[in-house]
Amino acid sequence: MQKLTGNKKKNVAVFISGNGSNLKNLINHSLKKKSKFKVCLVISNNSKAKGLYFAKKFNIKNKIIKYSNIKIAEKKAILELKKNNIKLICLAGFMKILSKSFIKKFCGKIINIHPSLLPKYKGLNTHQRAINNNERYSGCSVHYVNQKLDSGKIILQKKVKILKNDTSKKLAKRILKQEHLLFPKALNKVLSSL
Repeated sequence: MQKLTGNKKKNVAVFISGNGSNLKNLINHSLKKKSKFKVCLVISNNSKAKGLYFAKKFNIKNKIIKYSNIKIAEKKAILELKKNNIKLICLAGFMKILSKSFIKKFCGKIINIHPSLLPKYKGLNTHQRAINNNERYSGCSVHYVNQKLDSGKIILQKKVKILKNDTSKKLAKRILKQEHLLFPKALNKVLSSL
């Protein structure tokens, strides 16, 4: 356990399903002196998630929990969260919907990053839907997780202009850059009030 002078960093867990670029970004940010958090646990529902590489690289405890039975999976997750004294859960491309009882148990302590300007475009294929609807802007939102999909109170948002020749891939790339700036900022903001 690293000793920290002054204010002690709070333990956070990151739930992932895929590439883990937001996870990598949060880990890098947590290593900075001014960061209020330390990534102590990574949970993935996908044993082939590329993001697990970052957990291993930075020597962070990681668990693969299959979500074929949500009750059993969430029991295992809760056990890990307690064992590691986790103060906040960050969903970073976690492609499973958490149960109402799990959300209730960690009320106000789960945040998610979503690639749209919520409340618009909840769910999947956000970039293509924004382009199809001729939106001028899209972006990303960090919000608290509640029992309705992508509907919790918004913590921070960042607007990104949609360009004339944008494809969903090009737009996704530009929005991801903003996600990487927004997520640690939102995390530090939330932890300041915990």
